[in-house]
Amino acid sequence: MPADRPAALQSLADWLAYLERIHPFAIDMGLDRVSAVRERMGLAPGFPIITVGGTNGKGSVCAMLEAILSSAGYRVGLYSSPHLLRYNERVRVARREVSDDALTQAFGRVEQAREPQSLTYFEFGTLAAMDIFIFEKVDVAVLEVGLGGRLDAVNVFDADCTVVTTVDFDHMDYLGPDRESIGREKAGIFRAGVPAVCGDEDPPLALSGHAAAIAAPLVLRGRDYGYKASRGDWQYWSAQGKRSALPHPALRGAYQLANGATALAALEQLKDRLPVDMGAIRRGLVEVDLPGRFQVMPGRPMVILDVGHNPHAARGLSESLRALPAGGRTIAVFAMLKDKDIAGVAQPVKDQIDEWMVASLPGLRGADVPRIEQALASMGVSAPVGRFDSPAAAYQCAIRSAGQNDKILVFGSFFTVGAVLQARMSPLPVRAIHRPA
Repeated sequence: MPADRPAALQSLADWLAYLERIHPFAIDMGLDRVSAVRERMGLAPGFPIITVGGTNGKGSVCAMLEAILSSAGYRVGLYSSPHLLRYNERVRVARREVSDDALTQAFGRVEQAREPQSLTYFEFGTLAAMDIFIFEKVDVAVLEVGLGGRLDAVNVFDADCTVVTTVDFDHMDYLGPDRESIGREKAGIFRAGVPAVCGDEDPPLALSGHAAAIAAPLVLRGRDYGYKASRGDWQYWSAQGKRSALPHPALRGAYQLANGATALAALEQLKDRLPVDMGAIRRGLVEVDLPGRFQVMPGRPMVILDVGHNPHAARGLSESLRALPAGGRTIAVFAMLKDKDIAGVAQPVKDQIDEWMVASLPGLRGADVPRIEQALASMGVSAPVGRFDSPAAAYQCAIRSAGQNDKILVFGSFFTVGAVLQARMSPLPVRAIHRPA
């Protein structure tokens, strides 16, 4: 037994705390460790796998694939990250979060097989998720890449279809300084002879070049498939035909049509193994659910939750805001991680914000209020800025000051949205660092 492991790990909280400290680095990219443990566990899935990577949109595409395939009658395993409120959100079977017991038992099996390897939190969770999917005898697994692709833990499992949604700037410290470098890393999930769907209409040459080099058939949005939007519905087209009168996805935002088309393109590649009919597609699009993606909460004032944390996502957020009914003020509850492009995320929406309520995020990666204020000042933001010690405190103050016709936009990080969701469930007392007159 490792010296730092307690004699008994019983609760899911105990296990997660343990996983956070057993590896010296939170992010330690590479496949050697996780591959060795996978082999010792004998994890050999016999069901089709769809692996989805990309800068933005991968969570939405995964959710649509899960919803459509489930509507078609398949038992779907979905592995995604990060979570908002509960770790269980990351591992779903048949559209339900798996139980604490299922997770702790799977963690125990990984722990038994991992020594002498040390695994990161994400690597440990990836192996546990696949262990659960095999035990649960799913018909298909949808795996969301955590970071990059080539060296991400999910890449130890060979996919039957791979998807890269978009390629833009994020995680440059790990993936490289430009789109070519980032595209090369994301293309690392491609496999020889396995269809590779790309939702970026102008992918980096490194991505398309890698697909050609390994003979992975590249299915490109705008060339091989696409969509046409109408007011009440939309049409999907590809070389295999058209699907018309499709309902708009339940996920809000005009960019979700591109994600929907990319999900349908992936399903077309597997139609011989996983056929789906039009009824399943329509039901899946209507029933798909994914918190935090331009999520408009019920009630007044309007509260919008968006986990976007890079400039590309923020541009999409700005477009979605412009599509909302005019009127009232827009109050931003804004907090980010310090290794993200804070100014680049705020820039696309700064002219749509009437008041900023910025907050610090906890932990080593969390940006504090002065850092965020500095980023806003560098863009010449003139709207009032309030300072708070947490997103929950900022949100509670926003709720108290907002009128019925105002909008409250919560954005900047999964941690920001998660904290506000938690605050909505159990309101916290407000403690502002500073509130402008």
